[in-house]
Amino acid sequence: MAIIATVFGALAALLHVYIFVMESVQWTQPRIWKRFGVEDQAAADTTKPMAYNQGFYNLFLAVGATLGIVLFWAGDAATVADVAGRTLVLFCLGSMVAASLVLLSSGSKYLRAALTQGALPLVGFVLFLFA
Repeated sequence: MAIIATVFGALAALLHVYIFVMESVQWTQPRIWKRFGVEDQAAADTTKPMAYNQGFYNLFLAVGATLGIVLFWAGDAATVADVAGRTLVLFCLGSMVAASLVLLSSGSKYLRAALTQGALPLVGFVLFLFA
């Protein structure tokens, strides 16, 4: 089960790195801001600082989850590395799930985005609880 948990945790981290790239690097490209429901280039330019900041939140969660996975695998059961890794992974994946719920609370039009953002970390979280 630990391997499957790791796969889902790593996929969640990769997805959040991709979200970082879209928000912090590519935000003003029409194909990106349209994906996020931004109306026009002027609105994309206006919201660029917010998206830049938000993208880094996603990157930090991805880095934390990745570091947690590395620590989890670095130690034997119940060692400091195992406990620290498991804790860090659960915190980061749980934060990703919570962020998807916050997105969903913004309106039903965000259901698809919330499911995309939250499904992998939710599965990873549950599997890491039992790994």
